[in-house]
Amino acid sequence: MAKWGQGDPRWIVEERADGTNVNNWHWTERDATGWSKGKLRELLVGLAVEGEAGRCEICELRQAEGEASCSSRKGRLIFFYEWHLRLAWRGTVKESGEKHKGSVEIPNLSEENEVDDTEINVSKKKGEGDVLKDLMRTEGTTKVREALRDYLKALKTEFTLGMILPTKAAAGQAPAAEQNLSGNTVQDSVHPQSLDRVGVKIPTVKILMKEIFKSPADKLYSIFTTKELVQKFSKCPAVIEAEKGGKLQMFGGCVSGEYAELVPSQRIVLKWRCRNWPDEHYATVTLQFKDVATQTELQLECKGVPVANEADTRQCWKQQYFEEIRMLLQESQDSME
Repeated sequence: MAKWGQGDPRWIVEERADGTNVNNWHWTERDATGWSKGKLRELLVGLAVEGEAGRCEICELRQAEGEASCSSRKGRLIFFYEWHLRLAWRGTVKESGEKHKGSVEIPNLSEENEVDDTEINVSKKKGEGDVLKDLMRTEGTTKVREALRDYLKALKTEFTLGMILPTKAAAGQAPAAEQNLSGNTVQDSVHPQSLDRVGVKIPTVKILMKEIFKSPADKLYSIFTTKELVQKFSKCPAVIEAEKGGKLQMFGGCVSGEYAELVPSQRIVLKWRCRNWPDEHYATVTLQFKDVATQTELQLECKGVPVANEADTRQCWKQQYFEEIRMLLQESQDSME
């Protein structure tokens, strides 16, 4: 073992109090197999399609053989997943009311193939009802592919929170830049010693973001305060007690906190944290809703984010909140047309 001041500096751990993987140089790996089985079941079971022929629904994940993992090396995430999935579906013919059952097999979901190229085989038990089999082969397969994309997206965002550790530069100085409300990059003039310190004594930063949604402010506000809508865009069970001091829990417990202030259609203030943050450390999140013609401008201020978690916190809000909410609003608009 090299003494201090000797050997490759990338292997020296003196810059971190916990002596862990300084500068992200070492190979680290996290097993995602158990998490993946739960996420696949959550996304696939309950999927339903309906057409002139009738209605079909995936009722069970009967088989999930395989594994998944995520590795980090030199600050780069490497994903491995290989799954053989078998699903059960049931359906009802619209005209006759006959009920039929079948299965969906996905023999090789892996990083070697794009989701659109992944083989999906639909079968049905003997008897009438081929119209339902055709419905599952067309619209059902489309829904399954969407769910598989959501799984891969969650694997690369939700599951990997905290895997990229702070480098020596990030731990010892303020980030070089911060995104302002207009989305431009501005120089951060805050000196390292004057960074906000909230709760646990760790250096923190403030994240500012702005998004435009094709929705009135009251509807967008309700998406953040209504349990059913939160569960719909997050695709996870949630605890939403939208009152001052009420609890908040989302993404399978990956995000938690409480509501500190609610002004209907105008402002929400949250005490907010990610599960991989230091114990008892919370950020203060302020969401401002501003009507702009037929749209709403949403301004986010997330104050007190640990320096080490700036990038994945920004990614969490961008991908797991804003992009999913935008998709939910689009689906709602499509259903009305």
